[in-house]
Amino acid sequence: MRPNATLTGLAPALTAQTHTVILGSFPGVVSLKQQGYYAHPRNAFWPIMEAVLAQPLLTLAYPERISALLDAGYGLWDVYASCERSGSLDAAIRQPQLNPLKQLIYGCPQLSRIVHNGQTSGRLAPLTRQLVPVVLILPSTSPANARLSLEQKIIHWQAALQNGHAMS
Repeated sequence: MRPNATLTGLAPALTAQTHTVILGSFPGVVSLKQQGYYAHPRNAFWPIMEAVLAQPLLTLAYPERISALLDAGYGLWDVYASCERSGSLDAAIRQPQLNPLKQLIYGCPQLSRIVHNGQTSGRLAPLTRQLVPVVLILPSTSPANARLSLEQKIIHWQAALQNGHAMS
Protein backbone atom coordinates (compact mmCIF):
# COMPACT_ATOMS: atom_id res chain seq x y z
CA MET A 1 0.00 0.00 0.00
CA ARG A 2 1.38 3.36 -1.07
CA PRO A 3 1.51 6.07 1.62
CA ASN A 4 -0.85 9.01 1.25
CA ALA A 5 0.47 12.18 -0.33
CA THR A 6 0.79 15.23 1.87
CA LEU A 7 -2.14 17.58 1.35
CA THR A 8 -1.95 21.33 1.88
CA GLY A 9 -4.89 23.23 3.33
CA LEU A 10 -6.47 26.52 2.31
CA ALA A 11 -5.25 30.05 2.95
CA PRO A 12 -6.97 31.77 5.87
CA ALA A 13 -9.94 34.05 5.19
CA LEU A 14 -9.28 36.82 7.72
CA THR A 15 -9.16 40.60 7.97
CA ALA A 16 -8.02 43.11 10.57
CA GLN A 17 -11.72 43.46 11.50
CA THR A 18 -12.18 39.75 12.29
CA HIS A 19 -13.59 39.36 15.80
CA THR A 20 -14.42 35.63 15.55
CA VAL A 21 -12.37 32.96 13.81
CA ILE A 22 -14.03 29.66 13.00
CA LEU A 23 -11.41 26.92 12.94
CA GLY A 24 -12.11 23.68 11.14
CA SER A 25 -9.77 20.71 11.25
CA PHE A 26 -8.69 20.31 7.61
CA PRO A 27 -10.59 20.80 4.32
CA GLY A 28 -12.34 17.81 2.81
CA VAL A 29 -11.70 16.48 -0.67
CA VAL A 30 -14.37 18.67 -2.32
CA SER A 31 -13.16 21.81 -0.55
CA LEU A 32 -9.57 21.15 -1.59
CA LYS A 33 -10.62 20.50 -5.18
CA GLN A 34 -12.70 23.69 -5.33
CA GLN A 35 -10.24 25.66 -3.16
CA GLY A 36 -13.08 26.91 -0.99
CA TYR A 37 -14.09 26.41 2.62
CA TYR A 38 -17.03 24.07 3.30
CA ALA A 39 -17.62 23.31 -0.40
CA HIS A 40 -19.27 19.91 0.06
CA PRO A 41 -22.96 20.47 -0.74
CA ARG A 42 -24.07 18.49 2.34
CA ASN A 43 -21.84 20.41 4.75
CA ALA A 44 -24.10 22.47 7.01
CA PHE A 45 -21.67 25.37 7.47
CA TRP A 46 -23.14 27.78 4.90
CA PRO A 47 -26.80 27.12 5.82
CA ILE A 48 -25.85 27.63 9.49
CA MET A 49 -24.05 30.91 8.81
CA GLU A 50 -26.95 32.05 6.63
CA ALA A 51 -29.20 31.59 9.68
CA VAL A 52 -26.71 33.21 12.07
CA LEU A 53 -26.12 36.27 9.89
CA ALA A 54 -29.71 36.43 8.55
CA GLN A 55 -28.29 36.94 5.06
CA PRO A 56 -28.99 34.88 1.92
CA LEU A 57 -25.49 33.37 1.70
CA LEU A 58 -26.62 30.28 -0.20
CA THR A 59 -27.67 32.36 -3.20
CA LEU A 60 -24.20 33.94 -3.43
CA ALA A 61 -21.15 32.70 -5.30
CA TYR A 62 -18.29 31.57 -3.06
CA PRO A 63 -16.27 34.84 -3.22
CA GLU A 64 -19.35 36.83 -2.18
CA ARG A 65 -20.09 34.37 0.65
CA ILE A 66 -16.59 34.88 1.99
CA SER A 67 -16.93 38.67 1.65
CA ALA A 68 -20.23 38.65 3.56
CA LEU A 69 -18.66 36.54 6.31
CA LEU A 70 -15.63 38.82 6.54
CA ASP A 71 -17.82 41.95 6.51
CA ALA A 72 -19.69 40.52 9.51
CA GLY A 73 -16.39 40.07 11.40
CA TYR A 74 -16.05 36.31 10.95
CA GLY A 75 -12.96 34.59 9.61
CA LEU A 76 -12.17 31.04 8.54
CA TRP A 77 -9.11 28.88 8.92
CA ASP A 78 -8.17 25.34 9.94
CA VAL A 79 -6.05 24.03 12.78
CA TYR A 80 -3.99 21.91 10.40
CA ALA A 81 -1.91 23.39 7.58
CA SER A 82 -1.16 20.02 6.03
CA CYS A 83 -1.63 16.33 6.63
CA GLU A 84 -1.79 12.95 4.99
CA ARG A 85 -5.32 11.67 4.50
CA SER A 86 -7.30 9.38 2.27
CA GLY A 87 -10.83 10.68 1.84
CA SER A 88 -12.36 13.48 3.92
CA LEU A 89 -12.86 12.03 7.40
CA ASP A 90 -11.01 13.60 10.31
CA ALA A 91 -10.35 10.11 11.65
CA ALA A 92 -8.16 9.46 8.58
CA ILE A 93 -5.85 12.45 9.23
CA ARG A 94 -2.24 11.36 9.65
CA GLN A 95 0.94 13.39 10.21
CA PRO A 96 -0.91 16.69 10.78
CA GLN A 97 1.11 19.90 10.82
CA LEU A 98 -0.41 22.80 12.74
CA ASN A 99 -1.13 26.17 11.25
CA PRO A 100 0.64 29.03 13.09
CA LEU A 101 -2.45 29.82 15.16
CA LYS A 102 -0.60 32.26 17.43
CA GLN A 103 -0.32 34.59 14.43
CA LEU A 104 -4.06 35.20 14.70
CA ILE A 105 -3.56 37.72 17.49
CA TYR A 106 -1.24 39.78 15.28
CA GLY A 107 -3.26 39.66 12.06
CA CYS A 108 -6.64 40.10 13.76
CA PRO A 109 -6.27 42.76 16.47
CA GLN A 110 -10.03 42.72 17.20
CA LEU A 111 -10.10 38.96 17.70
CA SER A 112 -12.03 38.07 20.85
CA ARG A 113 -13.46 34.63 20.09
CA ILE A 114 -12.36 31.38 18.46
CA VAL A 115 -14.93 28.77 17.50
CA HIS A 116 -13.78 25.22 16.87
CA ASN A 117 -15.95 23.51 14.26
CA GLY A 118 -16.12 20.02 15.75
CA GLN A 119 -14.14 17.90 18.17
CA THR A 120 -11.04 17.36 16.02
CA SER A 121 -10.43 21.10 15.81
CA GLY A 122 -11.53 21.38 19.44
CA ARG A 123 -8.54 19.31 20.57
CA LEU A 124 -6.54 22.50 20.03
CA ALA A 125 -8.69 24.48 22.48
CA PRO A 126 -5.96 24.44 25.17
CA LEU A 127 -3.74 26.34 22.71
CA THR A 128 -6.41 28.74 21.45
CA ARG A 129 -7.50 29.56 25.02
CA GLN A 130 -4.09 31.20 25.42
CA LEU A 131 -4.94 33.58 22.57
CA VAL A 132 -8.46 34.91 23.21
CA PRO A 133 -10.92 35.26 26.08
CA VAL A 134 -13.66 33.08 24.56
CA VAL A 135 -13.10 29.66 22.96
CA LEU A 136 -16.07 27.51 21.96
CA ILE A 137 -16.28 23.99 20.59
CA LEU A 138 -19.41 23.56 18.50
CA PRO A 139 -20.91 20.53 16.75
CA SER A 140 -19.19 19.76 13.48
CA THR A 141 -20.97 21.01 10.38
CA SER A 142 -19.66 18.01 8.44
CA PRO A 143 -22.16 15.61 6.88
CA ALA A 144 -20.25 12.89 8.77
CA ASN A 145 -21.76 14.34 11.97
CA ALA A 146 -25.19 12.78 11.48
CA ARG A 147 -25.91 12.74 15.22
CA LEU A 148 -27.58 16.15 14.88
CA SER A 149 -30.00 17.37 12.22
CA LEU A 150 -29.35 20.59 10.33
CA GLU A 151 -31.98 22.30 12.49
CA GLN A 152 -30.26 21.14 15.70
CA LYS A 153 -26.87 22.31 14.42
CA ILE A 154 -28.35 25.72 13.57
CA ILE A 155 -29.77 26.01 17.10
CA HIS A 156 -26.39 25.23 18.70
CA TRP A 157 -24.44 27.57 16.42
CA GLN A 158 -26.95 30.44 16.67
CA ALA A 159 -27.06 30.21 20.45
CA ALA A 160 -23.27 30.24 20.69
CA LEU A 161 -22.54 32.93 18.13
CA GLN A 162 -25.37 35.24 19.08
CA ASN A 163 -25.10 34.77 22.85
CA GLY A 164 -21.41 33.97 23.20
CA HIS A 165 -21.73 30.51 24.76
CA ALA A 166 -22.19 26.95 23.63
CA MET A 167 -25.28 24.94 24.47
CA SER A 168 -24.72 21.80 26.50
